[in-house]
Amino acid sequence: MRLKVILLGCLLSLPVFFQGNSAQGNAAAAAVSPTIPVYGIKVVNQYPHDIGFFTQGLFYHDGYLYEGTGKRGLSTLSKRSLERSEVVMSHKLSNSYFGEGIELVEDRIYQLTWQSHMVFVYNRDNFEPLTTHYNATEGWGLAYDGAHLILSDGSATIQFMDPENFSPQRKITVTLNGSPVPNINELEYIDGEIWANVWQTDFILRIDPETGVTNSYIDLSGLSEYTQLGSNEAVLNGIAWDEDQQRLFVTGKHWAHLFEIELSTP
Repeated sequence: MRLKVILLGCLLSLPVFFQGNSAQGNAAAAAVSPTIPVYGIKVVNQYPHDIGFFTQGLFYHDGYLYEGTGKRGLSTLSKRSLERSEVVMSHKLSNSYFGEGIELVEDRIYQLTWQSHMVFVYNRDNFEPLTTHYNATEGWGLAYDGAHLILSDGSATIQFMDPENFSPQRKITVTLNGSPVPNINELEYIDGEIWANVWQTDFILRIDPETGVTNSYIDLSGLSEYTQLGSNEAVLNGIAWDEDQQRLFVTGKHWAHLFEIELSTP
């Protein structure tokens, strides 16, 4: 049995990966964190995904997947079909930028960069660059709650930003059982909650956007065993929500598949 550990602040260690079935993983996680529900998953469908994509951001809109990828010289923004993963439209970032999370606000797509403090804004329909913003922190994940862009920077802090000028409006600290959770990465806003990948783990946290408290989490242990992995950096990262059809998609960096999943009863 393999075990990964994520440090929650300096005080709490949480086991986050158990090879085997989801019941085993959930039982182990519940034993450590008995106060909040732990969901398993059921795979409903799987779709092709470009194994070369270092997935940093993902969202679903109007029948298409939009994906932001990272690595300097390889960072892109793309629009592609779900069923065949055919690229409909793509934009390559300058080689000096390491692309990160993406999000849609009305007809604009925002794309973070990792350490360059740049936020690029594009026209949704043709990827034409519209403007840029300054981001004072590192850029990791991005989501939208209908009023604010929600920004992670690799720490336990999540900030709420004004979409018009990318100025910070407020912030929360993500906690689990009272301890801060570092490495908050790719984000999605689903039914009033922030869903967040925790980098280098197989967990997705479901976070109260007012308090930062993790009210439950999802154990995706073993999902990576059902796809081909393209590198030793091929970790879970990428959450997309189809609000119209209530479909949930997940993938990972350098994964050969994207999965449509449903949550099992905790």
